[in-house]
Amino acid sequence: MVDVTIPADISLDAVFAALADPTRRAIVERLSRGEASVTELAAPFHMSQPAVSKHLKVLERAGLISRGRDAQRRPRRLQPQRLEQLSEWITTYRKNLEASYERLENYLQTLQAKEDSHDQGQA
Repeated sequence: MVDVTIPADISLDAVFAALADPTRRAIVERLSRGEASVTELAAPFHMSQPAVSKHLKVLERAGLISRGRDAQRRPRRLQPQRLEQLSEWITTYRKNLEASYERLENYLQTLQAKEDSHDQGQA
């Protein structure tokens, strides 16, 4: 069994940097459907297995995937808890933005109501 705890020193910066590359995002997408070997992960790309291995190392360092051991195979697995942490971080900022937009909307409605009452007073 593989230890899937994520070290505290892995920052979200590493996760965002890892996911900035389209090849690595495609690998994460593929692993979301189940574990795969380097050979299986390399198949859809026009690159060597060593090049794919470099991408896998970046994803491993970011805590997004882990390497298992199954007899002679070393399948890679997605670490969904890392994606959950990323999602929680994004959700926090989305909620903050939505709250800011709601405050702005309320303020604009207040201004509009004042303008409407001022216009009615002049009529």
